[in-house]
Amino acid sequence: MWLASGAEGDGRPSVSDLIGRAAKIAAIARERAVETEQARRVSSDLVAEMRDADLFRILQPKRFGGYEYGFDVFVEAVATVAGGDGSTGWVYSLGAVHQWLIACFPEDAQQEVWATNPDAISAVSYAPTGSSQSVDGGYRISGRWSFASGCDNVDWAILGGRIPTGDGGMQPGFFLIPKAQYTIDDDWFTAGLSGTGSKTIVVDDQFVPAHRAVPFAPLLAGNPPGAQVNRNPLYRLPFLAVVPTCLVGPALGMARGARDVFLENVRSRVTRGAVAGDQKQMADFQTIQIRAAEATAAIDAAELLIFRDLRETVEAVTAGATDHIDLRLRNRRDHAFATRLLMGAVDRLFEAAGGAGLSSRSPLQRFWRDIHGAGSHISLNGDAVASMYGQHLFGLDPQGQY
Repeated sequence: MWLASGAEGDGRPSVSDLIGRAAKIAAIARERAVETEQARRVSSDLVAEMRDADLFRILQPKRFGGYEYGFDVFVEAVATVAGGDGSTGWVYSLGAVHQWLIACFPEDAQQEVWATNPDAISAVSYAPTGSSQSVDGGYRISGRWSFASGCDNVDWAILGGRIPTGDGGMQPGFFLIPKAQYTIDDDWFTAGLSGTGSKTIVVDDQFVPAHRAVPFAPLLAGNPPGAQVNRNPLYRLPFLAVVPTCLVGPALGMARGARDVFLENVRSRVTRGAVAGDQKQMADFQTIQIRAAEATAAIDAAELLIFRDLRETVEAVTAGATDHIDLRLRNRRDHAFATRLLMGAVDRLFEAAGGAGLSSRSPLQRFWRDIHGAGSHISLNGDAVASMYGQHLFGLDPQGQY
């Protein structure tokens, strides 16, 4: 059963309907994967098709036409799209998840974004770079923010920064600005996830009103300003306990997609001689069977971790829990570990695919490159996250964000 999915017939499309729409987008994304990679971005018309399918509404508040489904529904929709093409799934994921983050901003900010354009979406760059200073009514910010996935197709940008506290100090948080206030530096040239258009946003001395800034601390604690008007427990979930699923979800889809491509290719493939001999069915080789089984087990294990963590997080918050440090750290550990399992699954398949898997026409090599691109994200860095969790196990102060 899907969490926070509500009753059927409440005016929202059913979960199965939404996943079916995501599958149709995945089919289109699969056909356009080479085009997307060569363009280094997902096309505007494909993003428009996602909008038309209402896929960006999954985590958006009902007050603005959203559906307020849970993160589990979101992850399944993301994985479905990414099963067609990793870059497309990544761009969809980042656009859809930050509807939730906008809902955590103060009410005035939400009204600015959605009151006249409920279809508005955002790109995000988390690292607190750039500079900021207090001015009357808000802040002025300048700087460069990298890795803003899908920034060509959005209406707003959410930028990590340091918010002046008024006493001479600074606190980490986010600034929200419309696209008219920034430019894009086309600097995204990569081996993996090259179709995500994760370019750099450049801001030159722009004003941000106070209501379009939100500190990081209340987001981490599950007590953001937006929860005062968006009463669904969905908006009280601790930020880093759930939002990194926007990175793990695409990896899950890529691994599923790679497994499906591998199975399809092997079923119809015969050897052509050399060491393996001539005209033997690849599916008859025990080593191939083992690779497929182990990869599938790794994908299943990662999926179980992802959805268990989401279920238990929702249950804890719905029950009124406010002290959820153990859960938050556990989830951070599992985000990274699930990604490692998924990367390993694709590695096992790619290693067994032979020369055919290297072909630029093969989706398998693209899934392999893309999932390693996902795994390189700092939020999914296994060593950093595991050491943070290990510190917690030993009663030490965890060094990291959770």
